[in-house]
Amino acid sequence: MRVMIATDAWRPQINGVVRSLERMAEAGPEFGVTPKMLTPEGFRQIGLPSYPDIRIALATRRALAKRIEDFGPDHIHIATEGPIGWLTRAVCLAQKRPFTTSYHTRFPQYVAARWPIPESWSYRFLRRFHGPAAAVMVSTASVETELRQHGFEKIVRWGRGVDLSLFHPRLQSVLDLPRPIFLSVGRVAVEKNLEAFLSLRLPGSKVVVGDGPARADLQRAYPDATFLGTREGEDLAAIYASSDVFVFPSLTDTFGIVLLEAAASGLPVAAFPVQGPSDVFAGSGAAVLNEDLRSAALQALRIPKETCLELAASHSWQRSAAQFYGHIRQVVSEHAGRIPRNGAAVAPASGVTAFASARVSEELGPQRLTA
Repeated sequence: MRVMIATDAWRPQINGVVRSLERMAEAGPEFGVTPKMLTPEGFRQIGLPSYPDIRIALATRRALAKRIEDFGPDHIHIATEGPIGWLTRAVCLAQKRPFTTSYHTRFPQYVAARWPIPESWSYRFLRRFHGPAAAVMVSTASVETELRQHGFEKIVRWGRGVDLSLFHPRLQSVLDLPRPIFLSVGRVAVEKNLEAFLSLRLPGSKVVVGDGPARADLQRAYPDATFLGTREGEDLAAIYASSDVFVFPSLTDTFGIVLLEAAASGLPVAAFPVQGPSDVFAGSGAAVLNEDLRSAALQALRIPKETCLELAASHSWQRSAAQFYGHIRQVVSEHAGRIPRNGAAVAPASGVTAFASARVSEELGPQRLTA
């Protein structure tokens, strides 16, 4: 089965959306899938207003249609609501091609944090975008509930994972700072609410990993904090493992892959009791969720490392990919014979579908693929 994944979020961006999609592309062959990314690469790009580090494609519908035609996918998944997403959606609708979408960011709250735009307007925009999709993939139960309350339908669950071979406890520290070390990792932007962390009166040290448009202002405002910039791979994993508490001040993330990376590194988490942390840590004991973030951070110091590791062990990228491709396989099956390729209807190869089905069943066991 050939699956094209259309996304505006791609390298050189470093965020949860990019990581998730990279993992899905890597896992495709395990599930009988040949994936192909449709990204801003190869198109002229401009910086997003107020956030120049994020580049958006100046693509045309004809150019995207040509890329889709050249690949000849059995299915298209649209991951983001940007120019690539909207143009791909237009091509799918024009060709009467079923497609799936995913919802990664609490877009209405994100927009409201930057501009005086009512959330109701953003939800109307999102309903229009996701409405024609055969399935809308969301990461948690609370996101599903929120979207259903705003008129969304055909919602299915797609969880996230963590690379346990990379993120794990280490014996030696790479941070020579006064302890305890309170760490935050992610995009340094207003919607991440980092000031709620940096303004806390805490012992030891505060460390921020990541970059973004708010970094220069925050460094000037909080000179006692250590800003390490963007880190990846082994370097990032070692920083996690060298810290004592992970502080997650965001109020808008739908999941937060960094939460799982912290837990896999043996780090307890302090966060507000909002979507994302509430879903990830429900009943685990691996985090303290409190409206008083300072109190949560200090209490988290008492959480055993083993509790965090136990939570992380229950999340894998293989299981995430099984859900992702399981939903796609189901949509392809339901629309067999009606998926156009170069203007002709095609049916998925039965052998590939059977192989993918076996891999999905192996990863998920008896649980249902749909929400």
